[in-house]
Amino acid sequence: MGIEEYGGGQGPQSDVLVVTTNDVPGYTVQQVIGEVFGLTVRSRHLGSQIGAGLKSMIGGELKGLTKTLVETRNQAMERLVEQAKARGANAVLMMRFDVTEAADVGTEVCAYGTAVVLTRN
Repeated sequence: MGIEEYGGGQGPQSDVLVVTTNDVPGYTVQQVIGEVFGLTVRSRHLGSQIGAGLKSMIGGELKGLTKTLVETRNQAMERLVEQAKARGANAVLMMRFDVTEAADVGTEVCAYGTAVVLTRN
């Protein structure tokens, strides 16, 4: 698998800027809209669970699970951006991910942050 399969984040043409910082240099927060989040829960398929079990005995990266988690985070972030746009924001500040196990059947990933309207200084 190539490096592009292990990355995430926004493309350069996104309508909503998403950052992990409190502010954006060169911009002023004109309006705070409030918390927004994108949530998804993904189950692991049997093949990756068996592969992960075998791999855990000999060590090494669980590439199938890594790829699934990247896809899951990207989906959660897409939902975060959709919610921010629907509420009139053009940016999300302080974006974070929260990842938890969901009843031993999957992984819950939540992308969350503060939706705002930014203007260029």
